[in-house]
Amino acid sequence: MIKLTFPRKDATPANVLCLGAHSDDIEIGCGGTILRLLRDHAPVHVSWIVFGADGERATEARESADLFLRDAAEKRVHIENFRDGFFPYVGGQVKDYFESLKQAISPDLIFTHYRHDLHQDHRLISELTWNTFRDHMILEYEVIKYDGDVGNPNVYAHLDEQVCWRKIDYICKCFRTQSKKNWFDRDTFLAVLRLRGVESNSPWRYAEGFHGRKMVF
Repeated sequence: MIKLTFPRKDATPANVLCLGAHSDDIEIGCGGTILRLLRDHAPVHVSWIVFGADGERATEARESADLFLRDAAEKRVHIENFRDGFFPYVGGQVKDYFESLKQAISPDLIFTHYRHDLHQDHRLISELTWNTFRDHMILEYEVIKYDGDVGNPNVYAHLDEQVCWRKIDYICKCFRTQSKKNWFDRDTFLAVLRLRGVESNSPWRYAEGFHGRKMVF
């Protein structure tokens, strides 16, 4: 299995862009990988964009970003309020936002939604990520839900148990509005991490899975 590496702690800062349609998407999809990057690797500057959150959901998003990014060398968190479930119908406005991002940042690594995600908001964010950032490393994360559309990842980030529990604890602590959903619990989040760990033969038993569509060696 080919292994990709990230600059170590004494390297120049790396710029990471995290894109999520809704207020818990980034955390569920790649929260563990972000925690590991910030703990183990080069100084990381993180731009964290949530496109659709308002009211209590926006408050949760900010609280969560503060926890996940507390070890970042530099962070920029933006919480927008595009209407949940209607992203394709205001696609021009979302596209304009991506164009402004392109002028503001040139990331070394981008995390975005999986292109075949069955949620229409997720798919649009993935599509516009590729439309906007054409010469960047992009990893598409998975978000579990009723649709059963997580697919078969081809890139994995191995996570130790400490990072896994930090991720799960932060998610369950911050996103109180989601706690009554029958899939939103510690067992579900840990099960996905364990499954991806099995698939990638993780020495720590756990992993997050991603879809890497284009890579240059």
